[in-house]
Amino acid sequence: MNQRVQRVLKLRWLIWGVLGIAYIIVYFHRVAPAVVSDQLMGGFGVTAIALGNLGAIYFYVYMIMQIPAGILADTMGARKTVTIGTLVAGTGSILFGFAPSIGFAYLGRFLVGLGVSVIFIAILKIQSEWFRTKEFGTLSGLTMFVGNIGAVLGATPLAMLVGWIGWRNAFEAIGVVTLIIALIGWIVIRNSPTELGLPSLKQIEEMEGSNTQKVVSEPKSSVWESIKLIFRNKYTWPPFLIFMGIYGTLMAYSGMWGIPYLMQVYGLDRNSASTYLMAIAIGIMVGSPIVGFFSDKVTRRKMPFVTFSLAYIIMWLLLTLWNGGKPPLILLYPIHFLIGFFGSTFILTWACAKEVNPQEMAGIATGTANLGGFLGAAVMQTLFGLTLDLKWQGQSLNGVRVYPTEAYQLAFYVCLIALAITVIGLMLLKETKCRNIYGNI
Repeated sequence: MNQRVQRVLKLRWLIWGVLGIAYIIVYFHRVAPAVVSDQLMGGFGVTAIALGNLGAIYFYVYMIMQIPAGILADTMGARKTVTIGTLVAGTGSILFGFAPSIGFAYLGRFLVGLGVSVIFIAILKIQSEWFRTKEFGTLSGLTMFVGNIGAVLGATPLAMLVGWIGWRNAFEAIGVVTLIIALIGWIVIRNSPTELGLPSLKQIEEMEGSNTQKVVSEPKSSVWESIKLIFRNKYTWPPFLIFMGIYGTLMAYSGMWGIPYLMQVYGLDRNSASTYLMAIAIGIMVGSPIVGFFSDKVTRRKMPFVTFSLAYIIMWLLLTLWNGGKPPLILLYPIHFLIGFFGSTFILTWACAKEVNPQEMAGIATGTANLGGFLGAAVMQTLFGLTLDLKWQGQSLNGVRVYPTEAYQLAFYVCLIALAITVIGLMLLKETKCRNIYGNI
């Protein structure tokens, strides 16, 4: 039995590693439009709100797919879900690169969002099948660390690649890479150890004596009954609200409007501006494992969630209020790093949602909480662009609208208003002490 247990403990990291590579692609596509935003505006002849909608379509379809993604992960399994998802995303990226008009660009972006929307929930499902319950917060942090390698690659490295081969060829190339990852995923990923005739993690935990927690399960329910149960649980919604505010503002800036802000307000070139967004990604990479490990270590969810979230809001206050929305250039790197570092607390969203709902509904519960972040991202990217267009003073350069500092500051104020939603969620958040408390609420 010990040899079989050891095989499980080794194989799980191989499977998680392949999923991590797929998640790098997810994050790359999430932030990549920021680097080429001005080229998209000029090439397709569109306004800021149209560009915001192009970025937002990824998040809208991602949001709509979260509950279906949970259902697919719980029924079809992570292996098929991830393989099909990456095939669709790769096709969308190639189409985006070839797009002759803004309409085809929308379609390509839609397919990318549709394909990658299922990957993260599948990762959470694999974590629940291949890893111990007490490892969930730490694994969520590590997953976010790996994913943000994609955000790093989607900043300065992408800017350099675009300068070398052009934005179209860059997106076509990443599409081909995504298709290759789909093939590798099908070969390597298995839904659970039992598919290979190995002991489940529940059995391993029982052998280790670490699974002493009594978990209350619901009777076997239909998908619709599961959704109704999770939606009616008032404790599902605070993590949803927290994620909505934090991730909505984070993606509005780092996923679309950060590069134009830095280029137009500070006069930076594309490569230099992209390094500041890379600082945000590095901040998330550093912060995610720390907040996940710390939460698991102190067996608390609410305290680290509140502390990091409030610090994140303070960073936004600095960006908005200091010198009329134009903080000193020398301080931009630390501010951007800390935005990412403290913003990484959103990784606790999934643990909080999972631990207040029946354990066998983990996929749908985490998918529901995930809705909040991507609803926030979609709405905020569009609102940010709308705010810029409202304050546009008629200035353009090479067919690209140029916005004054005041326009960006007003958009930052809109982000602060959105963060009020996070504060409400924090006030209502239920402490779980890092265990499933569904039977006690």
